[in-house]
Amino acid sequence: MRGVDGDGVDVPAAGAGDEAAAAGDFGVRPGEVTVDLPATPDAGLYFIGRIRTPWTRRADCPKNAHEAMARQEVCTVEIDPAFRPALAGLEGTTHLWLLYFMDKAPRNLVVQTPRRYGTGRGTFALRSPARPNPIALSAVKLLGIDGGTLTVIGADCLDGTPLLDIKPYFASTDCHPDATVGWHRDRDAEAPPAPG
Repeated sequence: MRGVDGDGVDVPAAGAGDEAAAAGDFGVRPGEVTVDLPATPDAGLYFIGRIRTPWTRRADCPKNAHEAMARQEVCTVEIDPAFRPALAGLEGTTHLWLLYFMDKAPRNLVVQTPRRYGTGRGTFALRSPARPNPIALSAVKLLGIDGGTLTVIGADCLDGTPLLDIKPYFASTDCHPDATVGWHRDRDAEAPPAPG
């Protein structure tokens, strides 16, 4: 796998062996920039379970939790036995944050060119799964709990994605209706009006 730096020069992608295998169908697009990752990670994590979804290919997966909610696909979250006691107290909760590890995403992209937008953006300005630490989060609707299995709507990840954490969603503190992403706001402002 190779990338193109900001000046249009062809460069090898960082960790071309293992990273290429993990990248799957991501690939490096023109204008994207990759970096060499540190030789060793700074911390370790425990996967506490797996998220089971209908999607096995990135192309079929919802692009975000909003699209996943609109599809109304029921998914399950399987909690490993050692961590099931941590579910105590979730009864009656309607929504959760799921934090998960996008294990199929490349980790060396620092500038990305999303297919929908066609302009390079820094990884930290995007919600792409490709990032140095591919941790994702989704606010999901909790439909039920049966032992160590949660039934939810709103997951937007591939089947078998490792689960890192679960947190209750508090509408009083987790909702920020006035939040803005500058480049996205500016892009919408520049769009021509819809014919009508």
